[in-house]
Amino acid sequence: MKKLLTILGTTLLGAALLAGCGTTNDSNTITVAATPAPHAEILNVAKEVLAEQGINLEIKEFNDYVLPNNATESGEVDANYFQHTPYLDDFNAENGTHLVSVASIHYEPFGIYAGKTGSLDALADGAKVSVPNDTTNEARALLLLEAQGLIKLKEGAGLTATKLDIVENPKNIDIQEIEAAQLARTLADVDLAVINGNYAIQAGLKVSDALAVEAQDSEAAQTYANVVVVKEGNEENENVKALVSALESDTVKQFIEENYEGAVVPMF
Repeated sequence: MKKLLTILGTTLLGAALLAGCGTTNDSNTITVAATPAPHAEILNVAKEVLAEQGINLEIKEFNDYVLPNNATESGEVDANYFQHTPYLDDFNAENGTHLVSVASIHYEPFGIYAGKTGSLDALADGAKVSVPNDTTNEARALLLLEAQGLIKLKEGAGLTATKLDIVENPKNIDIQEIEAAQLARTLADVDLAVINGNYAIQAGLKVSDALAVEAQDSEAAQTYANVVVVKEGNEENENVKALVSALESDTVKQFIEENYEGAVVPMF
């Protein structure tokens, strides 16, 4: 019996030691929820940077925008990377969650694409320009048109602007509001279309070929930058800081610039 107890004691001690090792490994692991592209792709590059520091990055991919935030709130993951701040704020307000942004990593810019007219300078009086019909995206499109001097918006309209807020329209542009996903299909029928980067790529358009794109320091770019999010209270976690540092590294910046042809723009 004594021998049996000794064996059991040794076995339990070994298990405890293994469990201790597991805890140590876990302390060097950070788990991040992300949507597949471009977020998980970018994280895979950051993973290599973190590995050099002895930190293991586990990436959990999701195909919706609700589960990653729920997983972060519950502690299933340590952070997420898929959303911009306005979406985060709305999610917190609607769900009573306590999620905060710790870094802005990239944004996906709007571009003005040529339809029947090949350049902004050649735009004729009464030209047709298609823009997204949802409030947020329409405002971004109008701000981009304003930045090119084609229209002027009412002061303070900002990211809630609609075509009703246009106070100057020297070329009498006919603004046509179209569902964002359908904008590329309008190019054959309009002079210009203002399209979000992801829809442009899906349509086979290159953001680098756009006649104009949102500037990195524009109101829209700053507001709709995609952010790293954690549960409130975890902002100073060392692994979270290391994750942000990796995502803001020259290695990740080079990857973004070389692989997305302007459809994804680093904010650092």
